[in-house]
Amino acid sequence: MLSSLKNIFKIPDLRNKVLFTLLIIGIYQLGANIIVPGVDFAKVQQLENAAKSAGIIGFLNLFSGGALTRMAVFGLGIMPYITSSIIIQLLSTVIPKFEEWRDQGAVGEKKLTQATRYLTIALALMQSTGLVYLFHNGGGGLFGSTSIDIIPDFTFPRVVFIVLTLTAGTAFVMWLGELITQRGIGNGMSLIIFANVVAGVVPSGGAVLAEGGDLKFGVLVALSIAILVWIVFMEQGQRRIPVTFASRVVGRKMYGGSSSYIPLKVNQSGVIPVIFASSLLYIPVLLSNVLPWQGFRLFVNSHITPTSLLYIGLYGGLVFLFAYFYVYVAFDPHQQSDIIRKQGGFIPGIRPGPPTERYLSRILNRITFPGGLYLALVVVVPGVLMALWAITAYPFYGITLLIAVGVSLETMRQIDSQLMMRNYEGFLS
Repeated sequence: MLSSLKNIFKIPDLRNKVLFTLLIIGIYQLGANIIVPGVDFAKVQQLENAAKSAGIIGFLNLFSGGALTRMAVFGLGIMPYITSSIIIQLLSTVIPKFEEWRDQGAVGEKKLTQATRYLTIALALMQSTGLVYLFHNGGGGLFGSTSIDIIPDFTFPRVVFIVLTLTAGTAFVMWLGELITQRGIGNGMSLIIFANVVAGVVPSGGAVLAEGGDLKFGVLVALSIAILVWIVFMEQGQRRIPVTFASRVVGRKMYGGSSSYIPLKVNQSGVIPVIFASSLLYIPVLLSNVLPWQGFRLFVNSHITPTSLLYIGLYGGLVFLFAYFYVYVAFDPHQQSDIIRKQGGFIPGIRPGPPTERYLSRILNRITFPGGLYLALVVVVPGVLMALWAITAYPFYGITLLIAVGVSLETMRQIDSQLMMRNYEGFLS
């Protein structure tokens, strides 16, 4: 692997892509540490400490690399873009116009990307407005019972300025991610999330050691290594469905007659179910700040927290259900069977059309069950252990491992393909 790292820097084009990616990530980290003007700097540190120990806001803070609780320019991070991407993907199966764009190829993809960008700005405006009001009102239960007002001079011009600054930061982060995808190496949005979650591993590990002691910390490290190996094994797993394309004569030439396969990964949905489940469990926390019901607010503050067994159970169940749901959005058996038929292909032993659709649905159901169970266990098992030990310092490290390993493997595959094109030995050989 060390020789492969040397080979990367022997190729000027690949070296420039890697250095460009690192430069963009560095720019993001700079923006994630520049605090928005108009915020009480003395109380920002209190907010960061409160978010580490309690409340669901810790999950949102995880994906922004701590920028959210710093009220930094990039405080919202990449989450509005991810949310809008998920919404557009869901709408492309419901709205005929979006479905038409999805089937148009590169032209339609460009239109969907533009719609995703506009929706990202709208979501950023709504989220930044809500967060500004919540942070002024002491967090509204988002980070436990602690009440911290980081915007004491709460005037309309200042609120507008902070909201616009956070929204502009989100737009800039979206542009940075697209730059990495176009001119760097790997998927830009995934790499930004990867940099954020990995940046908090070392300080959070130190907090777990201080809170749990040497023995519990050692058990968690051993469990982390076992989970890491399991994630690598499951992320590599796939079911290859063979597809044969019939030969046909056009003029004096014969086309087709080749064989290929459809790779169906065991974890076809990636980390999207985890984000879905977290977003859904975030709704009761927001409702508890709106509904004038003291009993509901007390229940949410006591049980809808990352270290609550009820929360962990709901979380695991929702991740499993969303794994099934999103797989059928990302891989539509009807659409895939139609594409195979139009290209003159067929699955050996299966007739084109509805039989192929039923066959793909059956295979998808079979491999999604272990994939969804795997995702649920990765986020549930570490959480249960830490809840039983009353360790609240870092309840998201199962999600951190899942994101870090998944993005690393995908980026390594892209680097490996670049090296293989130039006859260098790759990472995964």
